[in-house]
Amino acid sequence: MRCGSRTSSCGRSPTPSCGSRPPTGRTSGRSTSIAPSRSSSGGRAASVECDVAVAVAVVGLVGGAGRPAVLKRLLSTAALLPAFLLIVVKAPAWLFNALVVLASARASWELTRMLEQAGRPVLRRLGVLAGVALTASFGVSRLPEPLLLPGLVLTLAVGAILAAPIWQSGAPGVESTANTLLAVLYIGWLLGYGILLHRTSPHGAELVLFLVGVTWVGETAAYLVGSTLGRHPLAPVVSPRKTVEGSVAQMIASVATAVALGAWLLPDCRLPVAMAAGGLLGLVGQVGDLAESVIKRTVGLKDTGALIPGHGGVLDRIDSLLFNLPAFYYFSRLTGCA
Repeated sequence: MRCGSRTSSCGRSPTPSCGSRPPTGRTSGRSTSIAPSRSSSGGRAASVECDVAVAVAVVGLVGGAGRPAVLKRLLSTAALLPAFLLIVVKAPAWLFNALVVLASARASWELTRMLEQAGRPVLRRLGVLAGVALTASFGVSRLPEPLLLPGLVLTLAVGAILAAPIWQSGAPGVESTANTLLAVLYIGWLLGYGILLHRTSPHGAELVLFLVGVTWVGETAAYLVGSTLGRHPLAPVVSPRKTVEGSVAQMIASVATAVALGAWLLPDCRLPVAMAAGGLLGLVGQVGDLAESVIKRTVGLKDTGALIPGHGGVLDRIDSLLFNLPAFYYFSRLTGCA
């Protein structure tokens, strides 16, 4: 994936923030041919960093000096991207799994904190622990059925969350149970597909890079076009600053990136299939982005945190990926691209 840029769709609504982060953001990317040789690994990582530098310059031209937030997002991407590439391409599988589990822990913590700060009841500790356990369960590779253990852990987690109010003091709360289940299913279950995609195919690293590259390049296009040319709101009630123009740009960029990355990372994947994958990721990714916007607007917050400069929280960074991971996992299995 080129242009390790990152950016979300067309901004967020002007509501309070859990952290300090501008309208939107996305980041990361990755390549596959990095695998051919150790020396090529460093070379490709350096190449991606160059792409990020070019992206910074382009955004500067598009947005002018009044875009410090965009620059901050891109600089954060440039700093984090090499580590991400090395973990996906060169590191042992357990390290990639650990990265995904850490992301699950942080995102679950951000979501439950956001609900708590908004006065919404939630079983925070149980929600975070159950979500982390669920994501980690996707990494067990010795079972014949890859979803067997995650299904068991999910069943136990749901049972524990539904039973928890029995031992709580005060009136049992249906809302706290629902909010806790939201955190476990939305983050713990969906993010686990990142581990599954990486470990259940001989081309797992390539599939992850393809997915991340298409998702984040599409989001970057949506942000740039939406912020400069956007005139027609896409979902004014949920996210007033996202535009139809940005949405169309994301679809076009996603398909184009899928064609380019498909030829590079997944040469056995036919052109029509690569184009379909790009269209799927462009569409489903936008739904994931808007789904997070619904949650944030419901609780009256703009961002889930401020951990990543210019991006916000981890959940802000992975909202589109949460929906794209399971969608692309099943797509790759059904089409034979895996």
